[in-house]
Amino acid sequence: MSTVYTQDHEKLQQNGGSKALWLQGLRATALDRFRTAGFPTAQDEDWRFTNLQPITSREFPRAGGDPTEFATGALEPFLYDVPGASTLVFLNGRFVPARSTLAPLPAGVTLRHLAGALSAEPAMLDGQLGHYARAEQNGFTALNTALAGDGLYLHVARDVEVTSPIHVVFATDSRGRGTATYPRNFIRLERGSRAAVIESYVGLADDAYLTNAVTEAVIEEGARLEHTRVQRESEQAFHIGTTHLHQGRDSRVQSFAVTLGGLVARNTIDMVLDGPGSHGQMLGFYFGRGQQEIGNHTSILHSHPNCDTREIYKGILDDRAHGIFNGKIYVTPDAQKTDAKQTNRALLLSDQARVNTKPQLEIFADDVKCTHGATVGALDATAAFYLKSRGIGPVLGRKILTYAFAAEVLEELPYPALRESLEAVVMSRLEGLAPR
Repeated sequence: MSTVYTQDHEKLQQNGGSKALWLQGLRATALDRFRTAGFPTAQDEDWRFTNLQPITSREFPRAGGDPTEFATGALEPFLYDVPGASTLVFLNGRFVPARSTLAPLPAGVTLRHLAGALSAEPAMLDGQLGHYARAEQNGFTALNTALAGDGLYLHVARDVEVTSPIHVVFATDSRGRGTATYPRNFIRLERGSRAAVIESYVGLADDAYLTNAVTEAVIEEGARLEHTRVQRESEQAFHIGTTHLHQGRDSRVQSFAVTLGGLVARNTIDMVLDGPGSHGQMLGFYFGRGQQEIGNHTSILHSHPNCDTREIYKGILDDRAHGIFNGKIYVTPDAQKTDAKQTNRALLLSDQARVNTKPQLEIFADDVKCTHGATVGALDATAAFYLKSRGIGPVLGRKILTYAFAAEVLEELPYPALRESLEAVVMSRLEGLAPR
């Protein structure tokens, strides 16, 4: 019997816009991969702490409906007032031109929604889409490849600089109840170019649904990408996100990941430094409460000499929330003079909150500087006592100390409007903290 996913694939192949044979073959191969491998299980080392039962025990039909209908003001809290920014808006997986705004862009920049790009010029993505984030990676990536319909397409030509960010917003509303969306983004920065992208995943109602998102970014020699990923889904929803960053010689990437939503949420970022002299930075922050489970899984591959990476992930967990961090740095024998540092810290505000953390280093070169560290604990009792001795009550004291813990990452976020908006969300959560 055909599953919902098979039926959705058949509909997409018949009515998915582009009739390019390579794209139909890519989707068909990915579906076959999904049928063979299925979803990951607790037997898979990279997934053993993630509770996938709420996702795998049911099927999520692909979201439909009219993408032009928005509740009045529903989207505004998720739009950031960044001067000159271009904004692409998607509702329930479908592009909404009426709510999207394209600022003037320099010559050599192609910015479109992915479905439009595939329909107009499918050959330009042949051999590129699905090459970096492969369907073989896991069942979720395979399913996204088989069913992805739309997302961001950005191509920046050689030595072109995009001075203002590109903000792509994937929103799910109440009509997405029990359904799934499969955002797919593709970014290519040619040699010496520069761009900044903000991806936002947001829930407009407190519903249960699935977002299965994949981003592939290719950063060629000397290019620079600033990539920010903000996940503010419904706290009843499920979010599986995968980002693959493929770097060339002397390239620079800054990756920011903020995760606040989802009942079960997993953020995977793979960084491949595929050229000497490249640099990567990963900053992440998450805040879980209630029954939320939030996982961050990072992988950095050093395969060339004279590359360096810096990684800091911090999380706050309250109530019965569960956090997961799995960070892997792999250094090949050719990657001499590697300099890699990884830090993971988690703050538990409740006796019932918990964290599984697994930092990993695999080093096969002898001339390297690689470190990692992980700490999990409660608020500093000495610092709390100090604040109390200065007349600051326990509730305000906990709020001050908790925000100070988060600020190391939040204050590094680009653009004041983005930073202030997310700081306000965190502060509103801290308002509910009770003295313990």
